[in-house]
Amino acid sequence: MRKICLTLPTNRACAATISALGEEADYAAGHFDVEVHLLILDSSDAEAFAEHAGVLGNSRRAPNVIVHHLDEAEQRDFLRRVIRRSGVSKPELVLDLMLPAGVSYGACTNRAFLIGSALGCRSIHRRDSDSTYQVLNGEPVFPIHHELTSLGKAAIDAAHGVSETTLSPEHAHKPVVMVGSSFVGEPSVDIGEIARLDGDIYYDVVSLWAPRQWSDEQKRELVDESFRGAGNEPFVRDHSILAHVDPMRVDMCNISFRHEVYERVPLPPATDTIGSDYFLMHLVHDGTLPGVLHNRNIVNFYTAERRTDTGFLAYQMRLTKFFLSMLYFNFIYDRMAAAGASLLDDRHHVRPDAVVELVRESARLDRAENVHRLSVLDRSYRELGGRYAEFADLLAARGGRLLDEAQEDIEDFALLIEAWGPLMRASGSTGVRRSSR
Repeated sequence: MRKICLTLPTNRACAATISALGEEADYAAGHFDVEVHLLILDSSDAEAFAEHAGVLGNSRRAPNVIVHHLDEAEQRDFLRRVIRRSGVSKPELVLDLMLPAGVSYGACTNRAFLIGSALGCRSIHRRDSDSTYQVLNGEPVFPIHHELTSLGKAAIDAAHGVSETTLSPEHAHKPVVMVGSSFVGEPSVDIGEIARLDGDIYYDVVSLWAPRQWSDEQKRELVDESFRGAGNEPFVRDHSILAHVDPMRVDMCNISFRHEVYERVPLPPATDTIGSDYFLMHLVHDGTLPGVLHNRNIVNFYTAERRTDTGFLAYQMRLTKFFLSMLYFNFIYDRMAAAGASLLDDRHHVRPDAVVELVRESARLDRAENVHRLSVLDRSYRELGGRYAEFADLLAARGGRLLDEAQEDIEDFALLIEAWGPLMRASGSTGVRRSSR
């Protein structure tokens, strides 16, 4: 029986989502020959944590579902033991990159990768706390159905379980290492107010994540499809495509990876940076590895915290840091696309050495493009006025430091890639234990 890890990282109250996730775990255990490790990595406050524990403790799970609910202290204990056993240099820095004080979308998923490995799982299936499932005929539509149908099979075998395939025969014997979909509902990035206030400013802001040398037409196309997911069409029937999956068509609230990918390369550990957890999608695509794109889209919604002034400032800062990170990632993605299958070894495994070389090269890029990004944001937000102008003042005060942080983030990513192999090997012989409560 294969072990899989269905995981939800959270730092907020989300009892309803956790309850629904438990149902997805039951579905997987009831329909596939798998042992499901339901992993909740919980950084929420004591009150929310207790509520989550109550949901998990009072639910009767399927026989092959094992629940792991870990607070930050338990996660830190596990990481310290793994890091010590791995023998990596700069152990305290590595610990900080794995469990930073700030919000890090990449770091929380990296912890799931390591803990999943320690549990003996062969795949990770990630969901988010600000999302839920669509319903058809009174039944929830679980993405794990497609994930377990195809993940890990050779493409030639997976072709029998999908609606169509666009892979050429040369990829037939490569494994399917990623299965995912997107979302319906509210856009993944909370900038709809900017679009309502001024369409031209919305274009100027959103286009900042494109390479500066792109044409206006290319940038317009990017803006038109950015952050919208699969729109709002409800699920009515299954459809799946075996392909080199376009990263623009999948979202991290609805994704699964085989261990062959995440055991070799981690996600960028940048803090307070949206989109920092999307790197492996690009690596799978550019490395010519097969994936499956399905249409069991998850429902995305906004939490009340985003509507507060504090939440607004925090989110705009994460968006700004995302734009600054794209100086480096656009370069890396371009080089990975050019490298293609040379990113893989003769067993179709990702080569970490090839990836880290590109990451380190990107860290030496000139910052002029990012200086331009900050200038556009300053001008745009001041034109919008109100709390956007207040955020522009914050950017003006922190601009130089943000430029440094963006470069340091990519340097930290390179360091973590180099440490990742020893960390993964050490996790395989490190137990996951819970403190008594």
